[in-house]
Amino acid sequence: MNHGITRSPESTTMSEQDPPAVSEFKSKSGLKRIFSALIYSLDGFKTAWKQEHSFRQELVLVVCGIIVALVLPVSAYQKLMLIVVLLFILIVELINSAIEAVVDRVSLERHSLSKNAKDFGSAAVFLALMIAMATWSLVLYQRFC
Repeated sequence: MNHGITRSPESTTMSEQDPPAVSEFKSKSGLKRIFSALIYSLDGFKTAWKQEHSFRQELVLVVCGIIVALVLPVSAYQKLMLIVVLLFILIVELINSAIEAVVDRVSLERHSLSKNAKDFGSAAVFLALMIAMATWSLVLYQRFC
């Protein structure tokens, strides 16, 4: 499969004279790029909400957790940490969903490398959840025990 990289027949490395492959989507600059990035981000959130069951579940958890964090009688720093670890779950879930989408785009056929990529993403989400659980446990333990 050619990914925009040309190779000479005698070599398996990219020639120093070949121009780098650049996406047509990278051509925007300045304020137009910032506005486009905002639109792309909003589209990403909408698609994740519509298509990713895990994202919806985690978003509900995160919103509830943020409300609880804001009313807990803990320091501002602790509130921030509780909220940040919850948002971290969503970040990792979005990256996991992106990996899954790319794997499915390449091929829907079962392959051990595709399984590995999806399993690695799932493991990353699991670790993010464990970090959040540990952080919440520590803050609540220090406050109430």
